[in-house]
Order: sequence, then structure tokens, then C-alpha cells
Amino acid sequence: MSHPDFDTHLRRLFAAARAQTPTTGPLVLLHIGDEQTGLAVGQGAEPTAQLALAIGAESTAREHFRHSPPSPLELENAIMTVEDEVTRALPLRVAGAELVTSDAAIREIALLSGVTAGQRMALSLDAMERCFDRLAQRSLGRPISSDNLPTSTSFAASLLILREFMHHLRFETITVLQASERVTP
Repeated sequence: MSHPDFDTHLRRLFAAARAQTPTTGPLVLLHIGDEQTGLAVGQGAEPTAQLALAIGAESTAREHFRHSPPSPLELENAIMTVEDEVTRALPLRVAGAELVTSDAAIREIALLSGVTAGQRMALSLDAMERCFDRLAQRSLGRPISSDNLPTSTSFAASLLILREFMHHLRFETITVLQASERVTP
């Protein structure tokens, strides 16, 4: 169940994303919060549908990751939980919609995936998947010093949630927008 403040925050993030998006087509806003992940969908200035998923960066890390980096079994268990929650968003999928976010964690993932910093950054599914593969290699014993990925379990959870969301809702790209000061909680 979503908290009213979270719903309000999602609406504000959606409105800010719409203001920064030159196209008038449908938008899907993804926001990975600490305790839940939100989705807002719409074509106008306001979302026509919102959904809060019971997965967040901190809650997923707390529930599944006992090690940093997470073990392969911890990653697999987290993937199953996240997949189950993400599939709840399938009815909100809109053909031709642009996936957008202004999350700092996803911006960091984009930068670590080789995307050039900017006001609008396009992170492809392939580039994000290569970043996730680096996390998976680390979980298998690759030395932390051989990579510049953050070591926090919340980063691992954010990357995993983004990955499962893009895969299951079939998004090839996520546009990372510059966060607006007025919508920061």
C-alpha cells in the first residue's frame, strides 16, 4: 500500500519530468525510493495512473543482502522477489511510452555505464546490463578494487530493480533527467 506522501511525490516528479520532455507522447516515470518503487504513467501534465511497488533500494537490500557485495544466492533471491513485484506493473505498460527518471541512483548507474553526463542522459538496456554484469562478477569473487562500482547494498538493489523493470516492461532505454530542486523531498 502506498503512502499519501509518496503518491504526492510521484505526481510532482511526473510533472517535472513532463516539463523537461520535449515530446507529447506517453511517459512512464520510474522512481526507486528507499522503501518502495513508484511508477507514474500518463500523456498529459498529470499522471493517469500510479503504482507503488513493495520494493525499494533500502528495503530490498535489508531483506536480501547480508554481504557486500551480495552473494550469488542473495542476488538470485532478490531477483525473484523483485520480478514478482515488477510484474504487478505490467497492466500499466503503454506502447511507445518513454521511460524517464530523475533518480540520483539511476543517474549514477548511467554514469558508471559510460553515459556522458548531461540534462538528458539515455541509458540503454545493453549498457545497464553490462553494469549489472559487473555487479554479478563481483558477487562471484571479482576483486572490488578491479571496478569502480559502489559497494553499498542499496546501490546493488537499485541496479537490480532497474534491470528487472526494464526487462519485464520491455524498455530498451531509460532517459535520466536532471533532478529539479522543487521536487526533492
